Amino acid sequence: MQEEWNVWLEWLSEHAELQTLVASAALVFAAWFANWVVKRILVRGLYKVLRHARETELQDFGIIRRLSNIVPALVLSIGVNAVPGLPEAAVTVVRNVCGGFIVLTIALALGALLDIINLMYQRRADAHVHPIKGYLQVVKIVVYAIATILIIATLIDRSPLILLSGLGAMAAVLMLIFQDTILSLVASVQISSNDIIRVGDWIEMPQLNADGDVIDIALHTVKVQNWDKTITNIPTKRFISDAFKNWRGMQESGGRRIKRSLYLDQQSVHFLSAEECEHLHRFNLLDDYLTDKRREIDEWNAKLEKRGKEPVNTRRITNIGSFRTYVEQYLRSHGGIHQSMTLMVRQLSPTADGLPLEIYCFTNTVEWTKYESIQSDIFDHLLAILPEFGLRVFQHPSGADMREGYGSVNQLLSRPTPRQPHPADWRGESQALE
Repeated sequence: MQEEWNVWLEWLSEHAELQTLVASAALVFAAWFANWVVKRILVRGLYKVLRHARETELQDFGIIRRLSNIVPALVLSIGVNAVPGLPEAAVTVVRNVCGGFIVLTIALALGALLDIINLMYQRRADAHVHPIKGYLQVVKIVVYAIATILIIATLIDRSPLILLSGLGAMAAVLMLIFQDTILSLVASVQISSNDIIRVGDWIEMPQLNADGDVIDIALHTVKVQNWDKTITNIPTKRFISDAFKNWRGMQESGGRRIKRSLYLDQQSVHFLSAEECEHLHRFNLLDDYLTDKRREIDEWNAKLEKRGKEPVNTRRITNIGSFRTYVEQYLRSHGGIHQSMTLMVRQLSPTADGLPLEIYCFTNTVEWTKYESIQSDIFDHLLAILPEFGLRVFQHPSGADMREGYGSVNQLLSRPTPRQPHPADWRGESQALE
């Protein structure tokens, strides 16, 4: 057996090209075997260190696959010198390419590691308050920039200092290229330090048609999911230069504002008669008010003496004042209104569309659907109870109003037209007078 092996080696030494081919194939096989072994070791080693991380997350980021490629590249870089018959230029090219590949692999692995760090940080309860994704992206850019310089220096077989010495002249060009990145970095620092926005905040930026929840804060962009489920990507620097509304304060306060008006027909406003006052006494929310108001007005009118006999000089209760008090008492007894926040019912300046009676209060919930339900229930009740006070809501004429008006006009036109007097009638009347 030993003799056959020696004979085969002697024959192989006589064929230099075949010897080079066999040695190259053996080197490639060794690199593949090393890759297979290292993958197994890295998988087990990393899972022991990161027991709380799931295997699928590590595979998705590709950190194991990238790190496992370093060893076969080292095998090729070192073993290429042992391959007989290879030209010196080929050895240098293989060694430089393997060196550049190792640098690229390490840079990509570091980038994947930064993604894993961000994923672990997002599991914290306070991660939405101080996100670190923007800072990690800056670190990733620095890593890739250094890796690019090292790869180029390795491929051309020159010192990286030679490339770094030329960066001074390229500083202006680099500032121009990375101006958006620099501005975004400054904006990210200001956003984080001043707590301007967080993931989960409801923001409004009308100039960019953004109205929804913040779902991601990165170095260059902030993603906002609008209420129609579309996604708006806003440059991070716009949150420093442009105005926007953040609804976080409303959400944290526990109450959401209702600010809405009823437009009343001013022609329906009048003083209440005794019968109407007696009618309104049936409302529990108005009984005490009407009693106290009646006593106050009677005492004031009693001081007028003789002038108090004229109704124009006396004070009287109005239907709109009673209705305003009723609305306020109704809100104070409503279970969906936040009683410790501002609550008032006020008149605004009259307009061509009627007299605005504004309801200003806060609900005791910030949930959108419940807020809209409470607001609708309140105004449903107020619109339905208005006739009890002799008030009407102002409304522009509709088609039904026009048809009703045309019907009245047609009735007038259908009446018989009186006959115009004839000159003979006037002569007959003059003769009768004679």
